[in-house]
This record gives sequence, structure tokens and C-alpha cells, in this order.
Amino acid sequence: MEEDEFFEDTIESIDSNALDDVKKEDYADPASGTIVGLVQEKYSKASTARETEEQRWIQAYRNYRGIYGPDVQFTSTEKSKVFVKVTKTKVLAAYGQIVEVLFGSNKFPISIEPTTLPEGVAESVYFESNPDMQKAKGSLTEEDMKLLPGETMIDLRERLAGMQDKLEPVMDMLKEGNGKTATEITFHPAMIAAKKMEKQIHDQLEESGANKQLRVAAFECALFGTGVMKGPFAVDKEYPNWAEGGEYSPTYKTVPQTSSVSIWNFYPDPDASNMDEAEYVVERHKMSRSQLRALKRRPFFRPNAIDNSIKLGESYTKEWWEQVMEDDAQETRSERYEVLEFWGNVDKEVLEGHDINIPSELSDIDELSVNIWICNGQVLRLVMNPFTPTIIPYFSMPYEVSPYSFFGIGIAENMDDTQTLMNGFMRMAVDNAALSGNMLIEVDETNLVPGQDLSVYPGKVFRRQGGAPGQAIFGTKFPNVSGENMQMFDKARVLADESTGFPSFAHGQTGVSGVGRTASGISMLMSAANGSIRNVVKNVDDYLLGPLAKAFFSFNMQFNYDEEIKGDLEVKARGTESLMANEVRSQRLMQFLQVVQNPVLAPFAKMDYIIREIAKSMDLDPDKLVNSMSDAAVQAEILKKFKAENPEPPQAESQAPQGGAPAGAQAADATGAGGGTIGTGTVPVPGEQGFSANTGEQQQVQ
Repeated sequence: MEEDEFFEDTIESIDSNALDDVKKEDYADPASGTIVGLVQEKYSKASTARETEEQRWIQAYRNYRGIYGPDVQFTSTEKSKVFVKVTKTKVLAAYGQIVEVLFGSNKFPISIEPTTLPEGVAESVYFESNPDMQKAKGSLTEEDMKLLPGETMIDLRERLAGMQDKLEPVMDMLKEGNGKTATEITFHPAMIAAKKMEKQIHDQLEESGANKQLRVAAFECALFGTGVMKGPFAVDKEYPNWAEGGEYSPTYKTVPQTSSVSIWNFYPDPDASNMDEAEYVVERHKMSRSQLRALKRRPFFRPNAIDNSIKLGESYTKEWWEQVMEDDAQETRSERYEVLEFWGNVDKEVLEGHDINIPSELSDIDELSVNIWICNGQVLRLVMNPFTPTIIPYFSMPYEVSPYSFFGIGIAENMDDTQTLMNGFMRMAVDNAALSGNMLIEVDETNLVPGQDLSVYPGKVFRRQGGAPGQAIFGTKFPNVSGENMQMFDKARVLADESTGFPSFAHGQTGVSGVGRTASGISMLMSAANGSIRNVVKNVDDYLLGPLAKAFFSFNMQFNYDEEIKGDLEVKARGTESLMANEVRSQRLMQFLQVVQNPVLAPFAKMDYIIREIAKSMDLDPDKLVNSMSDAAVQAEILKKFKAENPEPPQAESQAPQGGAPAGAQAADATGAGGGTIGTGTVPVPGEQGFSANTGEQQQVQ
């Protein structure tokens, strides 16, 4: 609830930075001024600049679907129009490998770690758990606490971040730094804060459906060369709930949410080569009346302006590429509205003339970052960029970086030429097979009786002219060269493997010869084939996962009151680490664990960390399975203080055990039963007194 109240306070605090709504009876919007023209100008510029990219994407889409474009002209003699969709196989193989790498461990490949030298939170603190060692070292002094100059215990508590309550029982014994002996228990407040932040972000990503959105972006990345995601945005998520009487009373919680953006609706700054250099981005939306009205429930949208846009009628016009992709060239208009969403920098003078209250801390800045929505000449929303630090909330990842271009290169473009070659050789092979598969009949009509039916079928009888010399009917077989065409087809397929970096055996081709005939050989080939996907996953880390995680990190640092997740932390994308199988990592950890079993090396190993890493390599949650030595030490300290404050009452003399030991526990018990515990006590051996096999005569002799 505190988080929801904080969001409401935040919205109220920046409400003055949004454009006021128009009056309900007015159709004109004088406050919008040149805002609509500004957004449309940026959109038109970006749309014109990416026309060449659209041609490449359409060609990639046709190769994926197996559709011939208008540039392919068939001759009158060509019968076969077969299209071998190898592009689809390669694209799906690349998409599958990216998804497997990113989600093979069933969680988002993002981690939060403390910086090398964390500030504002202690990297590590420790205390002595052995009472004898505490007495030997003497009482703690201010110098022993190793506090910073001018620092007090209160300051040290603040630097413990979210561990204050947990370390309260041993607060008087804490020292900053790492423990130096086996009995000194070390805690890492910075690391614990980082892991709590990491869990918070993972939970938010799962609730927002980021896994599904990332899969959509990964598919477009493999096919078209670029995938785009957007976020995080604060939205009210509905959680179903029913009261005791059966009434539906859902609960709402404000959570950050992400979404995937189709490459076709993404219009970035044409002068930028990546998102870091982009001055603005325009996203094109295709909305129905219901979707447009639903915007009224979102913050800072102008309801009256939305109503005016709806009254002006549908305005969506299909682009040329939409008609190609939908196989529908008849109707260019649809019953939808075209809405443009603008994120970028605008000169301060433009905002000052439109009743926008600019914060005093931004008064010296020449341009400001804003978010603008327009439709049918109406400004649906104009608000200052709410993100701190200011970012454009779009993340574009290239499959393969294209030098000097914003958009990347995908699988389909890399194998465009080889796909054309495979189609050509396959068509020639099919046409030749159809021609050579039938017998050609040659007839000399001068040797036959005129007027006969020249059709040929089994049992057919031809009447010859009397006395005509020579053969009248000849059968001719057309040469079959389809084998040579198929050899060229196979060569083009090998070239496709080379151009894409995905060999055919990586996605199920059988009959691999040479090195790949053995298990170790195919393992070597698969390991080499992973080289190309490593570069792709590195691009995903650098251009998508890293910036997206940093955006979520900033979102939580800005809008989350939980002190346990605050600290000097940094975000790291771990997609490339997923390429190393967990089995290999687990084996290495187990080998290291065997090495440190040596008593000489044991003091140098952090056993709790090793156990946690082994649990993680097995895809298990270490926080739920592993109880670290530090936690056990704190629990022991709590129990010791509890016993000191609540001593056990002394026992009465009648209840005290006789002989200094409980009954049946005497060490000299000759029965061998140990007071009911088998195997304890002193048992007589043959020849000793009390041995059951001794006879009376033997005892007398002894």
C-alpha cells in the first residue's frame, strides 16, 4: 500500500508538468499550437529515411513465407514454381537458440551486484562468534570498530542497509571489514541488498509478461535484424479477489510493465546509429475506438481531446508494406485510428508557450524531454518525461550490427542470394525431372496408313503402308540432368550455412559425414557453431537486457520505498554466461569442493558461497535451500542471549541423578547393554570374570 500511495504522490507532484485538457464544447485546441506539426514532421522524416529498410524487410518476409516477389518473372516454358523455404528453417533455428540461451535457466538473465567499491552501504561486516575469543581480545573500543572519520554507530547502522534488524542482536560486536579467523562470521550488506534488488526486478519482469514480450522481439530480431522493446511504465494491474459473500472485489497494484514494439511501427531518429544517439522516437499505433477511449484511464491523457479525435472519424491509412504483408491490395483504409506517440527532446520555448510549468531546476536547460500523443490533429497527451535519469524508453537490439545504420541485419537478409539460388536450381531440377521422366514419341507418318489416331497407349496398333521400308515409330528419352541441378542446390545450401553461421546439422539435418559421425565429433561441431550465436547474445546483452535492467533499477530506486534494496549497485546482463551449460559449471564447483576438503586449504574457502553457487547451477533458489554460516551464527547468538535472560530453574536433590550420571549410563556396565543402548559399556572378553561361556572349573583354575 505504501508503494501505491507513493505512486499517487508522484503523479500529483508532476501533474503541473502536463498539458491541460481542452474544454468539452471546443473542437479547436489552441493550446496545442505547433505541437501536432512538430510530431508529424519528425514522423515524416523518419518514415522517409527508412524506406530502404522497409524494402529489405519485405524481401525477408517473403523469403520466410515462401512467396515470390514481383521481381521474379517466370518464362513460358517454366512449369514449376516451387519455393524451398530454407530461410524459415534458419530463422526459427536462430530464434530457438536465442530463446534457449536467454531462458534456459527459467529466469531472466539479469543480475544485480554491488560495485567494486560500494558507497553508502558497507561492503562487509563481521563479529566474533566464539565467547573465549571475545574474552581473549578484550572489550571493543571505538578504534576497534574501524568507523570512518566523524562516524558514529548510528552511521554504521545506516550503512548496514536492510540488515539492521537482522544484525541487531550482535550490533555491539560488529566491525567493518572481512573476518580473519574461522570463528569470525562475515556478512555482506551490499551483496544482500543487490540480491534483493535482483529478486524485485525478476518478480516485476515476470508479472509484466516480459518473457513473452522478449520472445516476440527475439523473433523479429532473427527475421528482420532488429527487435524492439519498450518500458518500464507504471500501470495498475488487477488481481482477482472475491469477498466472503462471493462479491468480486479485485485489488489493484501499481507495477512496472514492458511491451514489445513491432519493427514496422518503430520510427527512430534517422541521424542516429543506436538508441544512445537518438534524439527522438515516434511509435505508430493502430487503435480501435475502444482502445482510444481506454487511454482516458491512463495518467495525463486529455479526455476531451480524445473525444474530439473520435468524433473526427477513422484516420488510419494502410502503408504499402501492410498491403503486401496482408495480401490485401483492395482496401487502403480501415476502421481504426492512427495515433502517433513521440518521445524526445523539444526546445524549451515550444513548451513555454503551451501552459507547461517547467520545474525550476530545469529552467537553465535549452531543451526538455517530453512525451506527446497525437491523433486527428488533437494532442492527446503532453507531459514531461517522468524518467529519472531522463531516457527514451525504447530498446533496440540488432541481430548483427550494420555499420553506420540504426537497424541490424538478420538471418533472412544474410541468405537472400543463396535462397534465390536454391529456388532456381530446384525449379530447374523439377522441370527437368518432369521432362525426362516421360518417353518422347517420334512418328514417321510416311510409313503409316493415313487417317490413324496417333495417340499412344498400351496395346496400341499402328497400320503401316505396304512395302514401306524402315521403322515408323521411335521412342526417345530426354537426358536427365536433375542430379547436376541438385548438386548445385546442395552447394547453395552449404553457402547458406556459411552466410548465416548456422550449419544444417544444428537444426536437425541427418547424414552428417566426416568428423560429425561420432558423438565427440558432433559435440565439437556444435561447440564451433555456437560461436555465431555468442555474438548475437552479446548484442542482446549490450543493447536490450543491460539497458532494460538499468531502467528497472532506476524505476525501483526512484519509486520504491524499500530500504533493503537500496545501495551502490550495478546491473549486469548475463545472457552470454548461459552459453556455458549448468552441468559443466556444477561439475567444476564439485571439483573445487573436493579440492578444499583438504584441511590445509579449507580455511581459504568460503563454504557458504560455494554451496550457494552449486544450488544456483542446479536451477535451485539458494535463499530457500541454503542456510549460510552467517545466518546460523546470528541464530546461535540470539539463542545464547535468550538462555542468559531466561536461565533454567535448578533441579531438586531428589531429581538429581545418582552417582553423577543417569541410570544405565555407567561406563563399567558389564552387561554390554549400556542401559538400553546397544554397543556401549565394557563387555567381558573370554577368560575374564563375568564372561557367560566360562564354566565353574575354569573360574576356579583362574
